[in-house]
Amino acid sequence: MLEKGELRLPFFIVMMCIMKTTNQYQAKLIAPFGVLGIVCNEDTLTGVQFLAADTVAQAPQSRYAKEVCKQLAAYFEDADFHFSLPIKFAGTAHQNKVWQAMCAIPRGQTRQYGDLARELASSPRAVGQACGANPIPIVIPCHRVVSKTGMGGFAHQRDGYELGIKRWLLAHEQR
Repeated sequence: MLEKGELRLPFFIVMMCIMKTTNQYQAKLIAPFGVLGIVCNEDTLTGVQFLAADTVAQAPQSRYAKEVCKQLAAYFEDADFHFSLPIKFAGTAHQNKVWQAMCAIPRGQTRQYGDLARELASSPRAVGQACGANPIPIVIPCHRVVSKTGMGGFAHQRDGYELGIKRWLLAHEQR
């Protein structure tokens, strides 16, 4: 018996919704610090997400996803590796300017939020928000942007798992 306002969906609709949400990644790559969820279409990288460390790996579902994984693995082996992946900047005009500026920061170097803000006629807070909204971390190296007093945040987090990833990436690029 349904309660007033309760909706019961057919089983196949529920299963399709579950499948759609669980198969959102074209690959799940084991990284030195955890697992990366790779989101791409046939020829463009649209997202890299940090997944829980106990997430099960998933083989690439397409030729392009396989190339993304290959290039990320090459970067984890050698921080001097240069990505050559087509990516899609899908943010606001301001976010796209910040993400392009981050791509210009050389490996092994960092820039402060305030420095990028002055360069882009913006504010440090707005630059930090754009860094946190970066949908393709590592490839668009938001980890290279730090605060004037220390590490700053990472993926809209000021501590925890994500900041540990930022520390690992910066240390990896100093080797």
